[in-house]
Amino acid sequence: MATKKYTVTLPEELAEEIRSEVGPGGFSRYVTQAVERQRERERLHEAVDWWEGEYGAVTAEELAEAEAERREIERSHAVREERARKAANPPGAAA
Repeated sequence: MATKKYTVTLPEELAEEIRSEVGPGGFSRYVTQAVERQRERERLHEAVDWWEGEYGAVTAEELAEAEAERREIERSHAVREERARKAANPPGAAA
């Protein structure tokens, strides 16, 4: 992706805090990723607004059901990863 230099104004303390965390050369990447995440959130909000306009507000029950499904998927992935780790490093294998 082509890049272009822009001038933005940030609070000095925030900019220096970020710069100290990401090190030399990481500031632009950090800001780019932050802007990308914000755009993703905005698109998600637009999708939710459309969905709720078409089908009504999401209920607490639907949210709980989605959260339970997310936890089950997360658990399944953890089990799969553990099996793969054990297969790659069987007990008694030379290290």
